[in-house]
Amino acid sequence: MKPTILALLAACAMPAFAQEAAPAAEKAADKPAAKDPNATKFIRVDRDDKNVRLQTGITTYVKDGVTVDLIGAIHIADAKYYTQLNKEFTNYESLLFEMVGGDKMKEGKADDAKQDAKDPMMAMLGNVYGMVGKFLQLQGQKEGIDYTPKNFVHADLSLAEFEKLQAEKGESLLGFAMQNAQNGKAGANQPDPAKLLTAMLSGNANLMKLELVDTLGGAGDQMGGMMGESVIIGDRNIACLKVLDTQAKAGKKKIGIFYGAAHFPDMEKRMLKDGYKKTGHRWLTAWDIPKAAEVKKAPAPEAVPEAA
Repeated sequence: MKPTILALLAACAMPAFAQEAAPAAEKAADKPAAKDPNATKFIRVDRDDKNVRLQTGITTYVKDGVTVDLIGAIHIADAKYYTQLNKEFTNYESLLFEMVGGDKMKEGKADDAKQDAKDPMMAMLGNVYGMVGKFLQLQGQKEGIDYTPKNFVHADLSLAEFEKLQAEKGESLLGFAMQNAQNGKAGANQPDPAKLLTAMLSGNANLMKLELVDTLGGAGDQMGGMMGESVIIGDRNIACLKVLDTQAKAGKKKIGIFYGAAHFPDMEKRMLKDGYKKTGHRWLTAWDIPKAAEVKKAPAPEAVPEAA
């Protein structure tokens, strides 16, 4: 059952077209550092009487007159979530975005065929996104986000840089998947396998999302916090912040960074160390799930009068 759960988590919460897991990160995960009580939460689950919502944050930082928003992403979500993000992106002079190999963007689309031919694991993860999105009746990020606006700026590793750093650190998606399948580290609150299987067999997308939402609500912060030295988080964040510095020096005063929410615990630490001050935070709803109707209890049987 766990490989299925891992596939669902990978499609929903992992950074786009990314590979995971360095031995150093796995060792760090065995003895996680104490969580900073002042650290920002970039993904959460919000509940009321009628709905359960998986939400990602937009967090604002300021330094030397430059305002930077960290805009968290879930890579499979409600279509209206991506519609809202597309509107948000128009507010920025520069919108820095993640995509390994996105430096090869042509007319707003990455050269995916070339990437997939070189790296079958990336192709596999892309297929997982599509499969799980259809299963949960959600839209994929690459289908929902318009990457054509002129303010979009690639702020990630090239495919060659990514592969070189992974080879140096011994990272692989397969290694990460196997490690998490064994140790159950994919999220803070693992779904109940029996309940998730029942939901999957029912074919009810909302029931499946209700079983997964709490796992995803804690997975991003947990993974981001323990993988700051990995290529998938740390090195890509370093690359992104170099582009941020370049844009700021070029005179851009309002900049957005659109990355998977799991990147932001590490990215925030780096930005605060560099002198940025946090000034605001708000939430966008990625999944809006109606609660399952309560099963009405059958009326108690009427008492049978005793024989005289």
